[in-house]
Amino acid sequence: MNTLRFRRVALAVSAAAVLPLALTACGDNSDGKASDASSTMAASGPADVGSVSQDPGDAMAMNKPFGAACSAVPKDGAGSFDGMAQDPVATAASNNPALSTLVAAVKKAGLVDTLNSAQNITVFAPTNDAFAKIPKADLDKVLNDKATLTKILTYHVVGQRLTPAQLADGSFDTLEKGKLTTAGSGEDYTVNDSSHVVCGNVSTSNATVYIVDTVLMPK
Repeated sequence: MNTLRFRRVALAVSAAAVLPLALTACGDNSDGKASDASSTMAASGPADVGSVSQDPGDAMAMNKPFGAACSAVPKDGAGSFDGMAQDPVATAASNNPALSTLVAAVKKAGLVDTLNSAQNITVFAPTNDAFAKIPKADLDKVLNDKATLTKILTYHVVGQRLTPAQLADGSFDTLEKGKLTTAGSGEDYTVNDSSHVVCGNVSTSNATVYIVDTVLMPK
């Protein structure tokens, strides 16, 4: 019995001596990486598993105007992209020579204040060439019919800011109470399958503008 008890005591003493050494060995890292990693995690807090990092350059590229006709926009001044971003949409459009027919139509319809005071809208803005596709007699008739002109112009306005991604396969209510559809990808988008975006994602102080090559007609 004494011999058995002696062996048990000896084993317990050995285990007590070895255990601290084993724990020290596990915690020791010759290059300090484990300790550094623990310190870093403690300082930074738990990782957000659900977050996805995004290249700031990609985000900036998505926010820039795009399209072949963008090259015709002045590089500086009130009609430039930076200048338009400072003004409400009707005022901004008036500084773009390619939109002079649209601006004249907006004034005839009495919609300048309506568009300038609206918040967070999207305007599909037909170019002068877009209006030129309409026979002159028909265009003159529309320009002199305020009710019809208002109906056509408000059909080009959506009550929210639309990103290019939303245009990929979209259907949107317009201020005219109708619907328009969009489709496309990259820098190639169409509206109602007939009008092409020639310079898109242009910012004004209260709107996003997509300049199009064909006047949209309410359905």
